[in-house]
Amino acid sequence: MFDSGVGGLSTFAAVRARVPGASYHYCSDNLNFPYGTKSEAECIRCATDTATKLIERCRLDMLVVACNTMSVVALPALRARWSIPVVGVVPAIKPAAAGSKTRVVALLATPGTVARRYTDELIAAHADGCRVVKVGSSALVEMAEAKLRGEPVDLAVVRREIAPMFVDGLDAGVLGCTHFPLLLPELEAASPWPIRWHDSAPAIAARVAYLLAERAPRLAHPHLADAAARLPEAWFTAAGPSVDALKPALQKLGFGAVGVL
Repeated sequence: MFDSGVGGLSTFAAVRARVPGASYHYCSDNLNFPYGTKSEAECIRCATDTATKLIERCRLDMLVVACNTMSVVALPALRARWSIPVVGVVPAIKPAAAGSKTRVVALLATPGTVARRYTDELIAAHADGCRVVKVGSSALVEMAEAKLRGEPVDLAVVRREIAPMFVDGLDAGVLGCTHFPLLLPELEAASPWPIRWHDSAPAIAARVAYLLAERAPRLAHPHLADAAARLPEAWFTAAGPSVDALKPALQKLGFGAVGVL
């Protein structure tokens, strides 16, 4: 799976918990970070380049695009190019709308995801009758990256970024960027009143488990899976001090080797 940074690690954790017997490769396309401010053409180019590097280096049964922006923009191009399943991440609009008692929902995502027509279509299809407030934030993406490097999170900045979400009656928030679950404690602390936050990672994990079970039936039964599956490998598209700063967090998440594609 890949993302522009470490946001997709929230998806990785959910998928690995669901399918512990698989071997995982996670790629942070830090050379092209962030994706959320790029044009559609740039996103497709970055996604294709990163996927090509992963597929050439690693023997893959599946590719997970662990980024909402890329999933909205680049999935058709990736699926047209490779025969392996390509799974994307969809903002959890449907469960948020279904669970909202007030019918007031907020989507917190990157500016790119907020602006896409696909997002509007998703809202129209699954949140009919709800008021959906869309808020785009690039600053929170940067803050999630910094948090995993061990830097402190400024709650005042988090509070400023999410303030437009909190209209009267809001009771459900959608974490529409895979970086944002990494900031869930800070988001909860900075919220002016409690709301229920919805993350798509459990649904993505269920989808991956279903598709992998078709290709490798033993993975549908964790007790039959190979307990000696390799430790997850972390890859980056550029070297630098920020990669070194992430190594402690990657080790806590169970990663073994860290390399550059």
